[in-house]
Amino acid sequence: MAIDYRKPARIDYRKRPRPAAAPASPINVEKVADQAPGLVDLFKTAAVSLVKNRIGGERAAVYLVLDRSGSMRRYYRDGSVQHLAEQTLALAANLDDDGTVPVVFFSTEIDGTAEIGLDAYRDRIAPLHDSMGHMGRTNYHVAMQAVIDHYASCGAKDPAFVVFQTDGSPTSKAAAEHVLCTAARLPIFWQFVGFGDDDFTFLRRLDDLPVPAKRVVDNAGFFPAGPTPKSLSDAALYDHLLHEYSHWLTAARAAGIVLSR
Repeated sequence: MAIDYRKPARIDYRKRPRPAAAPASPINVEKVADQAPGLVDLFKTAAVSLVKNRIGGERAAVYLVLDRSGSMRRYYRDGSVQHLAEQTLALAANLDDDGTVPVVFFSTEIDGTAEIGLDAYRDRIAPLHDSMGHMGRTNYHVAMQAVIDHYASCGAKDPAFVVFQTDGSPTSKAAAEHVLCTAARLPIFWQFVGFGDDDFTFLRRLDDLPVPAKRVVDNAGFFPAGPTPKSLSDAALYDHLLHEYSHWLTAARAAGIVLSR
């Protein structure tokens, strides 16, 4: 399956570049406290993890990809997916300048797209999920393509950090591997998060695909959040999310994929 970067973006939200005369200002804790006081602790915890992983001060466009295959129903019902969305948004507030995260819901195809922001995140995920109808199979590649299309169209100059949540292997493993390997030349890092008690054999293999035999740099990470994802501490979640990202940034800059700061 070839990746066609000419296809129109499937996500309505656009991160438009700011004019040179109006440089972006990082979001600070005071802004979070004003707009989203419920995220202050998460914002601070994410900041600590960024520093711990030696990427404090880095900038990135953050995306969230959510699995809507049938087996995911319980995680929407018990708030686990909403909690991950809030954790991702707090991380984005440290990395991005607009406090908004594009969200892609996928199963067999793209089930829907939305955005969450500091001013619109509470109890947002379950109603969006409920509005999207049938829960299908698990096709990673369609969601990955949607992110690639959006990123290619939006003019972002910072790299993309994608939190990609799933609870099992994709229906088409070959397609998922192909997109990941082809996209290794782009400034996009894929952090897969596994919900549930699956062995995640495929994701572990995807995480370990050889460089340079399969891809120019290692552009993905994976960790299992377990059958009760909300029981994982916020600090542990952020450390898992960011550990491989820091290594990718170094390799991607050395390869000219991400511009040096």
